[in-house]
Amino acid sequence: MPSCVRVRLHHGREPKLYAMRYKGEPPAVGTRVVTRTPRGLELGEVRGGPYEAEKSFGEVVRVATEDDLERVRRFREKEESLKWWLRARLRPKLPQVKVLGCNYTLDGGHVVVYYSAEQRVNLGSVVREIARHAGARVEFVAKGPRDQTAFLGTLGMCGMESCCSTWMQHFAPATIRMARDQQLPLSPEKISGPCGRLLCCLAYEHPHYKELLADMPKKNAKVCTSAGVCGKVIKLNPLAGTVDLYTEGGGVITAPASDLRPREPKE
Repeated sequence: MPSCVRVRLHHGREPKLYAMRYKGEPPAVGTRVVTRTPRGLELGEVRGGPYEAEKSFGEVVRVATEDDLERVRRFREKEESLKWWLRARLRPKLPQVKVLGCNYTLDGGHVVVYYSAEQRVNLGSVVREIARHAGARVEFVAKGPRDQTAFLGTLGMCGMESCCSTWMQHFAPATIRMARDQQLPLSPEKISGPCGRLLCCLAYEHPHYKELLADMPKKNAKVCTSAGVCGKVIKLNPLAGTVDLYTEGGGVITAPASDLRPREPKE
């Protein structure tokens, strides 16, 4: 297996790390490096130390020089100009296409255009025109709702920058069941992120909630306390270890889950 370091490429705000082969001494974490990828030469930053990887995405060519960094700065200005030109040019032809950003390779011979569209679109009719204006080969990469949020970066409801644009390597599968287990309101506004999909963070604590719920009665179960008060479980409080009971007398009480036993059927 090849010796690799983890490198973050400069593609929007996406935090994804790629395995890059290296020769000689491994570059230190935090070093800006020039890498060779399937697209060509790209600037990246080493974010993880050496390790053995089964497959690499590319290789580290050299430590970035001041000339490399200056070239990247010039391309960043060119990318911004191209992005706004594309938005203006595509708006009358393909109004459903939203241009998110552009990324030139270090040699300027290849440019990637990131976009989103609700429906599948044919961009073949505009490739030549864009290639002439950009002075490079053009590659279009579609981004879904979650990928779009990771690419652009945004704030979550917690007030911090979204996980997908800061550290997440893969999107965590999130389900409505996770929200139910965590006793969260099932309102889309409460459990959806800026991307419009279920919050990725629903999956973070779910294993802990499952462990806590394993020792608690099910919702709607009929139980009794050690004091002889019987009722139906209407709410679970897994973090507190308690449940809310709707008693036979018509009231609501909170009781420790450890103090409950199944109600015996009446003879």
